[in-house]
Amino acid sequence: MSERKKEIVKVVSQEAVADGIFSMWIETQAAESAKPGQFLSMYTSDPSRLLPRPISICEIDKEDSRLRVVYRVTGENTGTEQFSRMGAGDKLSLIGPLGNGFPLHEAKGKKVFLMGGGIGVPPILELAKEIVCGKKQIVAGYRDKQTFLKNEFERNGELYISTEDGSVGTKGNVLDAIRENGLSADIIYACGPTPMLRAIKEYAAEKNIVCYISLEERMACGIGACLGCVCRTSERDHHTNVHNTRICKDGPVFLATEVEI
Repeated sequence: MSERKKEIVKVVSQEAVADGIFSMWIETQAAESAKPGQFLSMYTSDPSRLLPRPISICEIDKEDSRLRVVYRVTGENTGTEQFSRMGAGDKLSLIGPLGNGFPLHEAKGKKVFLMGGGIGVPPILELAKEIVCGKKQIVAGYRDKQTFLKNEFERNGELYISTEDGSVGTKGNVLDAIRENGLSADIIYACGPTPMLRAIKEYAAEKNIVCYISLEERMACGIGACLGCVCRTSERDHHTNVHNTRICKDGPVFLATEVEI
């Protein structure tokens, strides 16, 4: 991937879509080459915060050069809290698109699970819009009845929902929803917290299903230079000769059998 440069972009709109969850549309050149599964490194205007925040791309509008990000505010006076206070016309800096994205070509003619949990739900939306497959089954896991992006998902595939408290859909997690509805697939694309991805990896191995997972990790530079977001791999890295890979540069999407989580 060619080197990305920092760009000053304009906020088009922003709204809260659930408690602590915000949806922001931005006008950016990054939309021209963005793919499902990639992310942006977004900078705050606070000079004391030197490092950007990695935020996954939720939707891509190439025609109007716009990207949508849906993110969770992680606490008071944090980078994400500062983003949440922005409105139409405000400016921010970012680098992107970054990462490798999901391999869409492998889904052609196959039954597919598109699985997202928590703040790993938003990256699944653009994937659902662009993927061409035999059968598209979206499985989204939420904490409660605040099922943000539900309407958008329903327009782009068969949607199955799980909630931790049972207020909507299946009570439990995404795998519980699959079992309750008797679903099956040939290939899995998943994004979410590590415990969820670990369970999906085990499920895929048990069922002999090809599985791609997008790893969530704290990042510093976002371009692979600092080695702050490495994970263990089954194969040795040909650059460093160790069993590590950089999530931001070599991922965040990996074949589940290639990484240890």
